[in-house]
Amino acid sequence: MNRAPTPRKTTPPIEVRGSARQPLGMPPAQFLRDYWQKRPLLVRNAFPGFVPPIQPEDLAGLACEEGALSRLIRHDEARERWQVKTGPLTEADFAKTGDANWTLLVQDVDKWDADVAALLEPFAFLPSWRLDDIMISYAEPGGGVGAHVDQYDVFLLQGLGQRHWAISTDPEAPRDFRPDIELKQLREFEPTHEWLLDPGDMLYLPPGMPHDGVAFGGPCMTISVGMRAPSQAELTGDLADYLAERLHDDQRYADPDLAPAKAPGEIDAAALARLRKALPFAAALDEETLRDWFGRFITRYRNAQLPAVPDRMLDEAGLRKRLAAGARLLRHPWSRMAWSRGKSGCTLYANGQAWPAPLALARQLCAQREIAPDAASTAPAIATLLALVNDGHLVLRKVRRR
Repeated sequence: MNRAPTPRKTTPPIEVRGSARQPLGMPPAQFLRDYWQKRPLLVRNAFPGFVPPIQPEDLAGLACEEGALSRLIRHDEARERWQVKTGPLTEADFAKTGDANWTLLVQDVDKWDADVAALLEPFAFLPSWRLDDIMISYAEPGGGVGAHVDQYDVFLLQGLGQRHWAISTDPEAPRDFRPDIELKQLREFEPTHEWLLDPGDMLYLPPGMPHDGVAFGGPCMTISVGMRAPSQAELTGDLADYLAERLHDDQRYADPDLAPAKAPGEIDAAALARLRKALPFAAALDEETLRDWFGRFITRYRNAQLPAVPDRMLDEAGLRKRLAAGARLLRHPWSRMAWSRGKSGCTLYANGQAWPAPLALARQLCAQREIAPDAASTAPAIATLLALVNDGHLVLRKVRRR
């Protein structure tokens, strides 16, 4: 019996046509299924007969307000230089712009203007807490901010004039930034798609997609509807603060089951188990992450002072020479150390810093205040000792001869 061939999945089109009833060119559910955080979409005529709710001169006036977030960006094409002026701006700032290669960006315009805020209504299919703000850019021909990536979803609605958009859908495209300017521009940008947008056209871009928009032909205004997308670092930091505010100070790390230490300074498996019990969200952390965090934390916890770095840094040859002459290494009194064993080997912690270290050396450093010269018997050991000396955790001490 012959089976019917399995129908091939077709890639959704990158360009569609919208209407007054469907600004996305399709039902919201279809857009969320096929495009949201997956692929870009250009919607021609998303808002038929679109008229911008704010005029360029009003936008410039808002940029001069004390509480408004604005930037004026000028591009010197001849010397490939970018100049950024942060608001509040003045009339004198605009007098220097000329008639090409500059752009004005104003954020949170929806908070200042009710007509601009009304543009959020077509996006009500998204949770309201996901909507961040409406940023509006005005540019003269050639104006833009350079090729870049945004770490959030954005809808780019053309409001006035024309803008040339170029994007790259290449997942392997480099994401390195240029180090020579304060704008986070991409060092390299090779577009895979290019369009010229007219008023009412809208381009949707998912997070992390390289793109570049440049005003074309005349004055241009683009309305950007951006989404909130907190990073994992922001989420974790705020959650930690939230929990810390609600935990009682008498709830502490406890070890009533403590057994005699087999090796001073070791953060062992039993300590990690107690941490998972004491911390509300530590159970979600893998052992390597938990161990590394705790080693850094506990060696800087309640430290009143930090060791001072030496006046002169040593190199390996200098350290070997001093040790060969009989100098001993003394642990600085303000240096607090611990060590742990993981899959990648032994790690030594000192005042919140971490170094790979031979196991025998880590044990010795945590157990003794004076380290004999023979501790530097191997290349890994000398590398660890040199780092500790140059960071002030170990002090070279001459042995007095009787």
